Amino acid sequence: MVNRVNTVLVANRGEIALRVIRTAREMGIATVAVYADQDRNAQYVAMADEAYLLPGDTYRDTYLNEDGLIDILHRSGADAVHPGYGFLSEVPEFADKVQKAGAVWIGPDPEALTDLGDKITARRVAKKAKVPPVPGISDPVRDIRTLLEFAHTHGYPLMLKRTDGGGGRGITLVHDDDELRSFYMNHDALQGGDLDEYFVERFIDQARHVETQCGRDSHGNFTVYSTRDCSVQRRNQKLIEEAPAPFLSEEVDEQLHRFSRNLFDAVNYVGLGTCEFMVTGKNKVYFLEVNPRLQVEHTVSEEVCGLDLVREQLNIARCGELTQVNQTRGHSFELRITSEDPATNLTPSSGTLSEIRWPSGPGIRVDSGVKEGDTISPKFDSMMGKLVVSAQDRPCAVARVRRALEELSITGVPTPAGLYKTIFNDPAFTAEDHPFSVSTKWLERTYLNREPASAGSGQPASLAAGKPEDADAKPSTESFVIEMNNRRVKLTVPVDIVDSLTGSARARGPRRSAQPLRGQGLREVQPAAAAGQGDPGVIAAAMQAAVTRVNVAEGQSVAKGDLLVVLESMKMENYVYAPVAGTVTKILVSPGEGVEAGATLITLDVADKGDATSEKGDRR
Repeated sequence: MVNRVNTVLVANRGEIALRVIRTAREMGIATVAVYADQDRNAQYVAMADEAYLLPGDTYRDTYLNEDGLIDILHRSGADAVHPGYGFLSEVPEFADKVQKAGAVWIGPDPEALTDLGDKITARRVAKKAKVPPVPGISDPVRDIRTLLEFAHTHGYPLMLKRTDGGGGRGITLVHDDDELRSFYMNHDALQGGDLDEYFVERFIDQARHVETQCGRDSHGNFTVYSTRDCSVQRRNQKLIEEAPAPFLSEEVDEQLHRFSRNLFDAVNYVGLGTCEFMVTGKNKVYFLEVNPRLQVEHTVSEEVCGLDLVREQLNIARCGELTQVNQTRGHSFELRITSEDPATNLTPSSGTLSEIRWPSGPGIRVDSGVKEGDTISPKFDSMMGKLVVSAQDRPCAVARVRRALEELSITGVPTPAGLYKTIFNDPAFTAEDHPFSVSTKWLERTYLNREPASAGSGQPASLAAGKPEDADAKPSTESFVIEMNNRRVKLTVPVDIVDSLTGSARARGPRRSAQPLRGQGLREVQPAAAAGQGDPGVIAAAMQAAVTRVNVAEGQSVAKGDLLVVLESMKMENYVYAPVAGTVTKILVSPGEGVEAGATLITLDVADKGDATSEKGDRR
């Protein structure tokens, strides 16, 4: 049997939609794009053979609109759907709708998505396949006694994980009995919470996140295209990935390949996917999850195995045979270029891209779906592109990344580029003179502020709604590149002199607008001040995000520290807690709604205004 794939509906947006469209064009396959109004002028929309608008202003109305996408599938005459990653790529109900509509689903069958999509079910699949999961309880959380017994047996910290989580979403780390009880109270199903949607695992500290990019076809052939290390993370979301995973023993590498095949065979998996593991310093390998789709970091696997993995997906979907990989070549890094600000704990930001200058030269690949003049919307993913750097070995690849970052220039929004420069000059990461020591919490502990905020918002201190002490501080100098005696030099001048000169020029009359200085957009910028700043009764969003859950009702009494709202940004959940005791007077948001930084979420009638006033100074 051969599946016909002549026209592919790409049910996604941004750089992954563009990525799929390019490969499909090379293969002579027509493409259909979908777009929200904010993406009307996006590059992927222009490159597709056809494009259809998804009316609406939220994910639910647009890229998560299953019925709307099926309608476009019928209207366009497409005979296959590629879901990309994120959005509906792991939703078995949508895959089933696609198949019932007579189209080819480019991914594993709905049954495999069901077996692997729920984290508890995936743990059970792993045990059946003789693949050891992280020690935990493979049942939903039911009562506090079971949690306490597990904690006292295995020790803290523990991870409470949502069964439907992914990409780091829905993970809560607890360190002691008090935090565990607080989590239980905030999520108690008897109080209308979602406790039964969580399970518990032991938190394995000082471990690496290592994964295998795998493929299995309908004929039973299996291959590992490459291993990857994705340990540089913040809030369980990856920032830097590399392939192959460095510094693995032959024993661990063999285990990763064997465990991965066992998992794919156990569910009769057909398609590409990723098996994720934790590898400890003592070479213990624990199963985390299977991502039944293409992943953001598939690029580094492509670079070292020499294959187009989207082409592999399409060939497998056509019932063809996959390409076996016996040996990888060289080394590759992927750096996610997001509109996130390291100065505010990598909070997603928005703005208009006034300049983009990507690096080029040997070993440089850029996967991007944006161009100069595009606006990064707070309502959608903040990732603008991926910088992929490859060389013949890891030290050469590290050196090439350093060179590429010097060439990179993006203005208009903040990016992590400055942080990446620091990381690629840190011996702990480059591991030039000593063993590799980067674990999944290394970045947060080394470079990001992870100290908990006071009860002001429940966010890390740098994400709390209170205004940082130096929010109004201005840079004291300004830098220009000039020529002196035919020699190019950088001139740094005190800002007051620059201001006096430009002030004099203004006094003389109109002047031409100055061009932005190179690198200006990479300066550290402070977040917008939250609405109601200083008023404990006004609960505001510290970032642009989507509301995933409102945990209270109007008229409800809340205690200090009670969970009020759950926000999601870049697939990461952020919990907003009550800063003081009081009564909910108004709820201004609802699940599925997008909010911007500073938007008011909830207002409270504060129970003790005197105590609240005395605590204002703590909420920074």
